[in-house]
Amino acid sequence: MADDTIGTISLDDADDVALADRLKNGREQIISELRKLIIGQDEVIEQVLLTLFVGGNSLLVGVPGLAKTLLVHTVAQVLDLNFSRIQFTPDLMPSDITGTDIIQEDVETGRRDMVFAAGPVFANIVLADEINRTPPKTQAALLEAMQEHRVTVQGRTYDLEEPFYVFATQNPIELEGTYPLPEAQLDRFMFEIVIDHLSEEEELEVIRTTTGILAPEFSHTVTGKDLVAFQELVRRVPVSESVLRYAVALTRMSRPSPNGESPDFVKKWIAYGASPRAAQYLVLGAKARALTKGRYNVSFEDISALAHPVLRHRVLTNFHAESEGKTSGQLVDMLLDAVAVPSSGM
Repeated sequence: MADDTIGTISLDDADDVALADRLKNGREQIISELRKLIIGQDEVIEQVLLTLFVGGNSLLVGVPGLAKTLLVHTVAQVLDLNFSRIQFTPDLMPSDITGTDIIQEDVETGRRDMVFAAGPVFANIVLADEINRTPPKTQAALLEAMQEHRVTVQGRTYDLEEPFYVFATQNPIELEGTYPLPEAQLDRFMFEIVIDHLSEEEELEVIRTTTGILAPEFSHTVTGKDLVAFQELVRRVPVSESVLRYAVALTRMSRPSPNGESPDFVKKWIAYGASPRAAQYLVLGAKARALTKGRYNVSFEDISALAHPVLRHRVLTNFHAESEGKTSGQLVDMLLDAVAVPSSGM
């Protein structure tokens, strides 16, 4: 049974039930609005919405032309949130992201003062487009914003408006002139959301709709204030001890152990496994997923359903895996097979 801890959702509390219903219905309304522009990609949209409900950041990976930018921009429009797109290039500087102090003269007094000019990170939804095309120093400018929802410039700290999200994009094929994201920054992303080509019928529908006049009007049924409330509600969803242990077991199993406890495939093909942050995001994502399904407790299936987007960018393969064609996605499948799901304890 779920732990009866202080602060969990109460089915006897009308406000809790109403907010949970609003989250579930809000999800359907957001999807309905997105469908005015976005065709297919059901799993991608689901993972983007879970990111919003948890309050995390996600990395979108896909070749050019698969509507990564359009999806994130449309989400911001549907939610009526401030949107900012940063095109990452090799010459981009950290101050181009966070902002900087500039000298500004008072036209009346003639006095000059240093005034902070906010950068594009000061938005509700920030799209870091082709994030791996800029050096690590500039990539790191996003770290504090992603983790702390604030930036520090010239020793002064500025809070970012809530809700705040970073969605970054990467092209998995074109690697020339790119700078792989450091493990510390990869770990800040809740999900790696893989966007693939659509089916033939879906692609036909895309061509049909996008070659005509497009002027959709969106209904703003869910607001930024709602998202903040949803994030708080998600954290109050109860989780049983056995489900927590399952999430932790998946994470720990991914790490090569020096004492020989790791499975052979982990020792052979994985260079570095997932950090505890992976288990945190597995649980938080599972909580949000449960609420979107109309449930007030987390199941083992909620955890396993999110194993790929949570783990695949945290399970770093070694040379042997690359030479034998083993991908991180295949290794996550092996982890799911290797970790037994407890028979009870929902």
